[in-house]
Amino acid sequence: MNFQLPEWDRRDFLKWSSFSVAAFTTPGLMAEELTRTPSMTEGPFYPDKMPLDTDNDLLVINDSITPAVGEITHLTGKVLDAKGQPLRNAFVEIWQVDQKASYIHTRGENKDGRDGNFQGYGRFLTDSKGQYYFRTIKPVPYRAGRGFRTPHIHVAVSKNGKRILTTQLLINGHELNAEDGVYRQIRKPELRKTILVDFKPLPQSKLGELAANFDIVLGKTAEENEDGTIKGGIGKSQLSRRPPRK
Repeated sequence: MNFQLPEWDRRDFLKWSSFSVAAFTTPGLMAEELTRTPSMTEGPFYPDKMPLDTDNDLLVINDSITPAVGEITHLTGKVLDAKGQPLRNAFVEIWQVDQKASYIHTRGENKDGRDGNFQGYGRFLTDSKGQYYFRTIKPVPYRAGRGFRTPHIHVAVSKNGKRILTTQLLINGHELNAEDGVYRQIRKPELRKTILVDFKPLPQSKLGELAANFDIVLGKTAEENEDGTIKGGIGKSQLSRRPPRK
């Protein structure tokens, strides 16, 4: 199922994001080439077994009435080329840890267990304006070796059955960013800026919900049929060729 915001939330959310919409519809604002979103590691915890539910609402699994725990976040964005043109019919995938800092990967559970109500993975097909939407939770840090990984959400974009970008989004201003080894691999400040996302309170939300926007700018796009139909589905994981560990 594709989760829809209640009308009162949607009106406020669209009002909140009106500036970003204007930036992509006003002539002249994109005369120069956009800064491309950097590629980042997929990491070892892309789902090795897909959940029963893979839609864009990660807080509720199938017909369950018990939602996942965490700060509810409405994640939106556009998939664009370097000139600001939208990429339609692209699959956007996200995956992240739950509130207990566990992935749904078979080796991704920590000592505190898992939140069984969190989907952990979702996918969405971009519309004619390149837009996507997910309902998820604000990411939390987790232990990695002797340190911690800063809170992040993994993002992958596929077109015509090919993975064309794998990246991550981080919380803008989080104290762990500066210490995070993956983040520090991106050395150019202008590239770092593209993956840092503000998580802002959703106006008039009675649940303390957050809104986050992450626009993805691609260097290359896969070939599309003239009628816009999809040639293929989701591209393979970067780890898909590795034999599973026993």
